[in-house]
Amino acid sequence: MATLEIKDLHVAIEGKEILKGVNLSINTNEIHAIMGPNGTGKSTLASAIMGHPKYEVTSGTIKLDGEDVLEMEVDERAKAGLFLAMQYPSEIAGVTNADFLRSAINARRDEGNEISLMKFIRELDATMELLEMDEQMATRYLNEGFSGGEKKRNEILQMMMIKPTFAILDEIDSGLDIDALKIVSKGINKMRGEGFGALMITHYQRLLNYIEPDHVHVMMQGKVVKSGGADLAQKLEAEGYDWIKEELGIEDETVGEEA
Repeated sequence: MATLEIKDLHVAIEGKEILKGVNLSINTNEIHAIMGPNGTGKSTLASAIMGHPKYEVTSGTIKLDGEDVLEMEVDERAKAGLFLAMQYPSEIAGVTNADFLRSAINARRDEGNEISLMKFIRELDATMELLEMDEQMATRYLNEGFSGGEKKRNEILQMMMIKPTFAILDEIDSGLDIDALKIVSKGINKMRGEGFGALMITHYQRLLNYIEPDHVHVMMQGKVVKSGGADLAQKLEAEGYDWIKEELGIEDETVGEEA
């Protein structure tokens, strides 16, 4: 079992504090979901974990099996087993999907232990079939000209091929119709197991109809203010966040930076 542990994490953007003491512990074989109103720091948390230079960690720790993640460069975090499915995936002209994936897989392997071309092709074909992706997408430039739904499906393809220890899925459900949501969920559920854990950031309980989380957390004012099981997400869908605000005495939730 591997553990990703976040303790008292404070993060600022251009001098403005967004995260104000986040505590979270995720084990492999667990799916965690983070929900909360706009502007509470959800995507800031994802970006800070992966080392985006815009986000300054002012205090607190992030550790992966005891190793200090904050001391790692972005590529070192990926090699250590962290993966981010981005809310807005970038387009990269001149690099095909297949070349990008094979390079990413080999970057996590020792020299001389690179994945063979035939094994890569077999895994890629099988994974694309599972995700109902057109085989031509393998030879297209990374995300170039992809629809929003294709980009999100491509993020899940990357996750399934790279096989990270922990995946942070930042609003992987946004912009998806029901059919696409079911396919993306199928890919995430396929990864569930002892060697994989995930943190899903979402606004909508509908994603959790297809991927039942082991733990649900609510973020407000830059902190995790409530945690529970899948039933917590259902209550949020039915009743919104006002009951939590009243319970905690929160009047103004917005911090001005969505994440």
